[in-house]
Amino acid sequence: MEGRPLLNRGLDGLGTTIFAEMSALALATGAINLGQGFPDTDGPESVREAAVRALRDGRGNQYPPGPGVPELRAAVADHQRRFYGLDFDPDTEVLVTAGATEAIAAAMLALLEPGDEVIAFEPFYDSYAACIAMAGAKRVPLTLHAPDFRPDLDALRAAVTRRTRVLLLNSPHNPTGMVLTPAELAAIAAIAVEHDLLVVTDEVYEHLVFDGAHTPLISLPGMRDRTVSISSAGKTFSFTGWKVGWVTGSRELVAAVRTTKQFLTYVASGPFQYAVAEALALPDTYYTAFRDDLRTKRDLLSAGLTDAGFTTYTPQGTYFITTDISALAPGTDALTFCRTLPAKCGVVAVPNSVFYDHPTAGRTQVRFAFCKKPEVLTDAADRLRKADFSG
Repeated sequence: MEGRPLLNRGLDGLGTTIFAEMSALALATGAINLGQGFPDTDGPESVREAAVRALRDGRGNQYPPGPGVPELRAAVADHQRRFYGLDFDPDTEVLVTAGATEAIAAAMLALLEPGDEVIAFEPFYDSYAACIAMAGAKRVPLTLHAPDFRPDLDALRAAVTRRTRVLLLNSPHNPTGMVLTPAELAAIAAIAVEHDLLVVTDEVYEHLVFDGAHTPLISLPGMRDRTVSISSAGKTFSFTGWKVGWVTGSRELVAAVRTTKQFLTYVASGPFQYAVAEALALPDTYYTAFRDDLRTKRDLLSAGLTDAGFTTYTPQGTYFITTDISALAPGTDALTFCRTLPAKCGVVAVPNSVFYDHPTAGRTQVRFAFCKKPEVLTDAADRLRKADFSG
């Protein structure tokens, strides 16, 4: 193999994810980890007990069915009908995956041919770049700009070429917290129909919208047969380690994704699938209280970051607040800032710059997660406020 690179050229430069790097830094320094998006408390006790009950009853301890256990597929279909008025056949139009990340990978590998183009909002969740590269396709970034991070729909239309195959959309959007409006969704749907494009939607933060409302693109006219809709349980129920996600869509699209997914993990998270089926049936009061609690935490950390000198962009949804460090640490780039932050004040954050293809686009943007206990957020804000960023 002398002279030949070992790594697929499409993955060159990706290396270790920023989440792994920053979480390792948090462990090494004992810093407060506001980098990776996981809660510091578990979700509902009834859901956790449902997983224990499944383990004890021997449900899911062996390989579950490839498409997912019937109880969870039925629960996902019920969820889509309950919240959005969408009807899916749980046997042919619902697929359970190892989290949303596997669903995205399976969709990209299933739907793309080498040389196809994928348009995605930039900054984007880092697995998007890797999944597109593994499919041999080319990503075409549509840059979202501060302070509101709205998509430029004229730029989106101009980005479509004869090689464009897929629009990869994320709303609520990680890391910016932008939530697509009904008018933006309608315009995107019209572009997809006009150019006969497939759309893959990452909707894992669907129940964490603080301003506005979440509308699945698949619910719009003309989108039912061209959209792969993806979500998961981790963010909604605060069990991110369980890795239970799902795909909904037309029979043909779900079959295509299932064909690829079966050669990735094949199956995963057996007992947890039964627990998530029960979680999805929780009453509306759970979803409302969970959202309201996260909104309070958003506001708490946002105020603390602003008081510490950050330029803060209040998110409409998700777990995250994007900030700008230009005024706080002039001349410092986000990656350097985040790598030195634990030593300065014992806090870990993530540089948004790694989520952009354009190297200067997010050069001074830093993301903080607010899915933590209020006392942790208050402590982190106090540390940041007292820190010296002048050198």
